[in-house]
Amino acid sequence: MEGAVRPSSEREPGLTLGKTTMKPGGREALLHVAGGLVLCVGVVASGVLDGVHAETGYEHYAEPTVPQLPALLAMPANCLVNIAYMLLGWYWLPSGDEQGPTRYLQEVFALMALTYGPVQWVRLWTQRHWAAVLDQWLTLPIFAWTVVWCHFLEHGWQTSAFLAIEVTSLASYALALLHSQGFELALAGHISLVVWRAQKVQRHLGNATSAWVMALGLLSCLGFATLKLWDQEVARWWPPFQRFTGHFWSKICDVLQFHCAFLFFTRLSKHQLKCL
Repeated sequence: MEGAVRPSSEREPGLTLGKTTMKPGGREALLHVAGGLVLCVGVVASGVLDGVHAETGYEHYAEPTVPQLPALLAMPANCLVNIAYMLLGWYWLPSGDEQGPTRYLQEVFALMALTYGPVQWVRLWTQRHWAAVLDQWLTLPIFAWTVVWCHFLEHGWQTSAFLAIEVTSLASYALALLHSQGFELALAGHISLVVWRAQKVQRHLGNATSAWVMALGLLSCLGFATLKLWDQEVARWWPPFQRFTGHFWSKICDVLQFHCAFLFFTRLSKHQLKCL
């Protein structure tokens, strides 16, 4: 297909960086995701991000609390929806013994979903500032990983480029220290970059099916952003949104956009291999 890139990393058993070859898979993805999480938790615990504006308190959510339930389930719908992230991550964890870059990219993304669900749940449970900051911060490298996957499909395996993308993504959260809407600005930048790169990859490697998947993913992303932003407003306008609120449905949209990203990238990765 015109414009399609055929990275040599898919034709070789390992990933090459300079003179060093590594084989992704096994425990490597787990160690990388766990290491990134520990790093973020350590930075948050150090107090460096204490000046970040992050909403805490049940008054910021449209869903009413249930006093009879423990804090872990104080807002049942918004808390339990986080199980969907964990189920999604478990579903998309690669099976089998096949190793390679595509497996590694998919495994990292699946582990990110598995991790993100509990992090959001802890935020709802504790209503503490540190948990809210961690929830915000971890959103950015998840979006950045889709940019990494796009870069791989276009240019092959480039460890230094992938590391630079993720480090830049993490560093962009510093905007939240500079302005009360800094996180939203960083997130909007991430989403814009994802849309641009995904469309570019779609033109090179996609077909009608992947185009529909991408469109559904973009629609889900729109729902994720707007329903969360208008959580309390839609609850006032439409009574059905008073228990299953905009925040709840924004998380459903978030899970859907996660799922669409998996469908999009795994489909294009398979198509790319057929073109080799």
